[in-house]
Amino acid sequence: MAARIERLVTSGTFSLDGGTWDVDNNVWLVGDDAELLVIDPAHDPAAILEAVGGRTVKAVLLTHGHDDHIRFARQFAALAGAPVLMNPADQMLWDAVYPGTSPDGHISDGDTFEVAGTTLTALHTPGHSPGSTCFYAESLGTVFTGDTLFQGGPGATGRSFSDHPTIVASIRGRLLTLPAQTVVNTGHGDSTTIAAEAPGITAL
Repeated sequence: MAARIERLVTSGTFSLDGGTWDVDNNVWLVGDDAELLVIDPAHDPAAILEAVGGRTVKAVLLTHGHDDHIRFARQFAALAGAPVLMNPADQMLWDAVYPGTSPDGHISDGDTFEVAGTTLTALHTPGHSPGSTCFYAESLGTVFTGDTLFQGGPGATGRSFSDHPTIVASIRGRLLTLPAQTVVNTGHGDSTTIAAEAPGITAL
């Protein structure tokens, strides 16, 4: 049975640089009836565990280390019995939420994660944060972009540790090179496609 993609929207707050905002996050479950990878389990561990429904969670993959994406990752992972993995370039963001600790494992550019006969490949896309990482599932025609690329353009870069020229270079070099029909599943809001976003990014 082929892997499928499930989306759960959770609500909570995002805190950074002294400010707090209400926010909805996309939580992505990739797998089949037996096993899953969970990407960015934000805000509501109990609701996410209910969506998992007794399936084995092979790993929790974090696209980056901002508060809204990681604050409940440890709690969910403990409930699911799964390791939490993140690019170590975002360790300073992790430290702000979990001082004196580290994720259970590191994600590096090119790492692959297997689930239900499907491979997700890590694409390091710095800019929104130094460690921002997308996960490309070629066989599903999908890339999970976290807060790197949204419907309508790049993720925000007006925060600590972010940089606009870097995120644009990452999107151009790592994401616009994917097939045009690739579905972009984002960290917040609606999905889009590489084809839909390419003209706006190219114009920047």
